[in-house]
Amino acid sequence: MAAPPPRSRHLLGIALTLVAFAGVAAPAVAAPAFRAVIRPISPAERADMTPSVWRPGCPVPLSALRHVSLPFVDFSGRVRRGALVVHNDAARDVVTVFRRLYAARFPIRRMSPIQRYDGDDFASIEADNTSAFNCRPATGSRRWSQHAYGRAIDVNPIENPYIHADGTTSHRRSERYLRRSPHRPGMATEGRALVRAFDAVGWSWGGRWSGVVDLQHFSARGG
Repeated sequence: MAAPPPRSRHLLGIALTLVAFAGVAAPAVAAPAFRAVIRPISPAERADMTPSVWRPGCPVPLSALRHVSLPFVDFSGRVRRGALVVHNDAARDVVTVFRRLYAARFPIRRMSPIQRYDGDDFASIEADNTSAFNCRPATGSRRWSQHAYGRAIDVNPIENPYIHADGTTSHRRSERYLRRSPHRPGMATEGRALVRAFDAVGWSWGGRWSGVVDLQHFSARGG
């Protein structure tokens, strides 16, 4: 098709300018399609995870774990890509959950395997990092956490704090989120996008515990 003559192009430019000044919004740019990739842990990742995140004696072998690459929407509305390490039998549930969250544009601060923080759960929380596998005991216990099986995920841990029985949290930036109303971006709230997404695949939520409450914590097997 031939290009319009110069005068037509000039008139078209004027028309577009007038539309802009009239306050007509430009069409929204569609977000990229959701695409997740599930793959085994690579040799380099195995080396990086040992011994800070995984070591002999952990309840699952590295061969049972999967690296799941996922797109997510950050707190600025930008689409980014992150990764979670989970058990092979939890990987498809995880993809289903984060597909729902992506469609809902639920904001996530960041999402990196916890070896980025040398397996230090406190440091990962301070970074407001969403993470999954970490071979460690449950908080305040000697038994294995569900994170040690790759069947638990902590989402936006600053906005969704672990609350001790006395009603306090160990992270200063989380203190304002001890008050759960009104709902703010990134929060896990009963009946809203984050909790509904995990409910849909049958995972349990630590926000429903009695005594201590772990608002960031979702697990396939409870605990």
